[in-house]
Amino acid sequence: MLLIRHAQSEWNLLFGRTRVDPGLPDPPLTAEGIRQAEVAAAELRRVGVRRLISSPYRRTLQTAAILAAHLDVPIEVEPLVRERCAFSCDQGTEPEILAREWPELDLSGLPSMWWGGMIESHTSLQRRCAEFRRRASVRPDRAELAVVSHWGFIRCLTGLELANAEHVRLEPGILGQAWEDDSR
Repeated sequence: MLLIRHAQSEWNLLFGRTRVDPGLPDPPLTAEGIRQAEVAAAELRRVGVRRLISSPYRRTLQTAAILAAHLDVPIEVEPLVRERCAFSCDQGTEPEILAREWPELDLSGLPSMWWGGMIESHTSLQRRCAEFRRRASVRPDRAELAVVSHWGFIRCLTGLELANAEHVRLEPGILGQAWEDDSR
């Protein structure tokens, strides 16, 4: 299984310049982010991805849509792999609006407020990652699966801090690892 951090969003661009939250809920990709996703698609073509799982944020859905178009694979939307709600960019968009933007995706099971709404604790994030590890470990298609997710979620799963559009292979042994909160 591959974990892919979404490509550069408008929020990433502005926050990267100032280190101040720019107040952009659920931002789209930048032109550079679109380019990053296309480059990532070319790299992923060689590894045999047959299915994508994506977080419901716009930046991940856009990244996944670009990957899916290049790889000719389906996208499954899964809020379990969303980012830890902590910044303005982590305020999501209602499923009805997302369905208008991505009519080809099945968003029918998405709760109206799937992103949580308040700052998520490290304990809650660890629980979500543990549930993802549990589900992923029994998926028969996990070797051909790529998950488009976020910095915090991927860090919690692996301990790695990926840049935009970077990917890492999640080996079966890593599925059992836990991330310790080092912010204390």
